[in-house]
Amino acid sequence: MASGSIIVSDRRARFHASPLRHVDPLLLGAPIALAGLGLLMVYSSTHRKLQEAGLDPYDFVKRQGIAIVVGIVAMLILTAIDYRRLRELALLGYVATVLMLVAVLRVGANVKGAQARFDIGPFQLQPGEFAKLFLILVLAGYCAQHRDGMTVRRLVVALAICAIPMGLIMLQPDLGTNLVLMASAFTILMVAGVRARQLIVLLLLAFTLAVVSVQAGVLDQYQLDRLTSFANLGTNADRSGYNQTQSETAVANGGFTGQGLFGGSQTNGQYVPEQHTDFIFTVVGEELGFVGGAAVIGLFGIIVWRILRAARLAQDTFGALCCMGVLGMFVAQMFENIGMAMGIMPITGIPLPFMSYGGSAIITCFIAIGLVANVNMRRFS
Repeated sequence: MASGSIIVSDRRARFHASPLRHVDPLLLGAPIALAGLGLLMVYSSTHRKLQEAGLDPYDFVKRQGIAIVVGIVAMLILTAIDYRRLRELALLGYVATVLMLVAVLRVGANVKGAQARFDIGPFQLQPGEFAKLFLILVLAGYCAQHRDGMTVRRLVVALAICAIPMGLIMLQPDLGTNLVLMASAFTILMVAGVRARQLIVLLLLAFTLAVVSVQAGVLDQYQLDRLTSFANLGTNADRSGYNQTQSETAVANGGFTGQGLFGGSQTNGQYVPEQHTDFIFTVVGEELGFVGGAAVIGLFGIIVWRILRAARLAQDTFGALCCMGVLGMFVAQMFENIGMAMGIMPITGIPLPFMSYGGSAIITCFIAIGLVANVNMRRFS
């Protein structure tokens, strides 16, 4: 009888210690809800154009659906691997990503002035998206290794880790991805204990490098026009400010409850360029109105809350820094993309996590959630 009680107690102890016992349904559910809503928005913004061209109106939805399934599967697989083992493998992934970034500059597809992706049949692979993940893992691992203090020498090494992929991405050029990398790296360094004055110097250095890049002609003129159009909207509405004007009009049309699903006048008229990618939030604003936009922001708020909670409860410094790096990545993308759609931020081509059309981006986002879930599930082991 006594041995039976011991066996039952042992099983209960193992169950409570099991990572599956600590799965966060809100952390996993909110991104899936956003991805589902994103599919509707992608269909709404693309089906009419595809029909007029005699193509399958569900083409973009099918591709996005495949990417979502792949992303969810990758997220679930990642949660099954102890995140501390990922620290050992991160450097290999980082090196592989850097090699892909070099390769894309030589043999990648040049789309609208940026050589940032490989075209593989009907699908595209964008190495810059995966650079976000591996930079977080490698930088978090390095900072956790030196948690006793970030000296100037160690800080220089950390900056070198960031500079290699960022320099290659700037050559594409892809300013938006670099801004997200900077946000992740800054968040990790700040939490890792880098001094305030050093962080200020880093911000000034980043600003200086941005100015130098502009003066050196790294960015094309149309990219510069997009960056500044939000500040000169009234005088540039027919040229570089066209995207901004149509985007703001679409959001304003929605009012409080929107014009109805698939009923947006700007969306159906195909007035907003790149609406299924960079400007997906305009579909939400026009068709679902303030209510729909608030719901989307609310779901993102849940994600931010649960990531912060996972970071606070993480068992070790590496796990906490990984969570904060992912938080920096998501917050930067959410703030910039939604702000861009509303005309309060410059146009940089940053996708809205889980909603914008793009396979590499959505897979990366789900893997990032898997990393945070992994840390959260193993906070007691």
